[in-house]
Amino acid sequence: MTRKITIEPVTRIEGHAKVTIHLGDDGKVRQAYLHVNEFRGFEKFSEGRMFFEMPSITPRICGICPVSHHLASAKATDAIIGVQPTRTGSMLRELMHMGQIIQSHSMHFFELAGPDLLLGFDAEPAKRNVVGLVEANPALALKAVSLRKYGQEVIRLLGEKRIHPEFAVPGGVNAALKPEARDQMLAGAEEMKGYIREGVGIAKGWLDSHQDYAQGFASFPCGYLGTSAADGGLNLYEGMLRLIDCNGTKLDEFSACDYAQHIGEHVEPWSYLKFPFYRRLGWPDGVYRVGPLARLNVADHIGTPLANDEHQEWKRINGGKPVQGTLYYHYARMIEALYGIERLQQLLDDPEIMSKDVCAFSGQITGHGVGCLEAPRGTLMHDYHTDSEGKLTAVNLIIATGHNNWAMCKSVDEVAKAYVDGGNLTEGMLNRVEAAIRAYDPCLSCSTHAVGQMPLEVVVYGADGEELNRVVRG
Repeated sequence: MTRKITIEPVTRIEGHAKVTIHLGDDGKVRQAYLHVNEFRGFEKFSEGRMFFEMPSITPRICGICPVSHHLASAKATDAIIGVQPTRTGSMLRELMHMGQIIQSHSMHFFELAGPDLLLGFDAEPAKRNVVGLVEANPALALKAVSLRKYGQEVIRLLGEKRIHPEFAVPGGVNAALKPEARDQMLAGAEEMKGYIREGVGIAKGWLDSHQDYAQGFASFPCGYLGTSAADGGLNLYEGMLRLIDCNGTKLDEFSACDYAQHIGEHVEPWSYLKFPFYRRLGWPDGVYRVGPLARLNVADHIGTPLANDEHQEWKRINGGKPVQGTLYYHYARMIEALYGIERLQQLLDDPEIMSKDVCAFSGQITGHGVGCLEAPRGTLMHDYHTDSEGKLTAVNLIIATGHNNWAMCKSVDEVAKAYVDGGNLTEGMLNRVEAAIRAYDPCLSCSTHAVGQMPLEVVVYGADGEELNRVVRG
């Protein structure tokens, strides 16, 4: 007879999910599932709106990563009017994106995932949180808060609001950078760089001293997808999409506008979240991961000195082959934060960023546009179709967390089987399962955009675990 353990809600993530762990008579895990149990309909209710409204509409998908949707949407609208933004317009968009990378990565590492690493997987739940982190290391907690504040301030200085900014428009941005805003960003950059380097050291030190977790915690082969510059370097704002296999061999490289030819979406009945895969290999052989771990595996190098030094160390972890341990997402995340602050300085040091030539204009409507960038959590795609007047007829969003859906489910199952003992169950065992999900920094509000029916399933179990009744709608 099968028994079931339910973890609901999964904590310290954005959005709503639950985990069900199914046990055999011996108390061992037979199978574990991650269920994304929320539904949102942005793809559907955006139909009928004008295309130029989307950079303001889509950030409302999420209060954690509105900048990512804002910029991806703007890039899609560029294609709809058939223009490339001016160099200054693109630089200013990327500058805002770096603010988002810094604040998001720092918040997740220190405040959401950090309690597991710094306080322990088995620490008392009442203390294994950001409050416990403040009590244990107040100086470090203040630095973490400062990093998030700095990144949010970069966003505000450009878009007037820290959340849901109004900055990017079809063809570029709506305002030039003010000299005082540039000076303010530069004034705090070196101090923030120091805080980030401390975070890099913490992540790397923890993994080095916990090799059992580093190498065995949800470590599995798969493909890796990320955006790559023309020279093979890391680029979080633009470039070609590069897909490699578990050995690091390049499988494909393609433009985001052609994504539908390369990426399919599989559906399972127990989750609203779709499962993207590489079409050429099919489902499930074509599964892959995105996000910091994937991007560092895909990149040949990084175009800023300190982050590149760390990336060279990264490449040595698995002898030059892709790093597979899920907990390495945390180290990769902080390397990218370091890149973010260095890239921010590079952009601000370029004199052309102060130009007032911030927007390109057009009188045409092409009828289709795809916008793509590397959100903190991974590759983000906005795909819009319009009629001849620019009214939206179809919208498709493939979110980073969606790309990682298979990997999160795989991680949950592997960690549950490795650490959960139904005959001697402890809270720390279940927290390890949650930690496997947290490593991906999922944003479930962003990712649940199914179109069509909303199936509802209610299952009634008896006290002995036997299913008594099942009702399905949809």
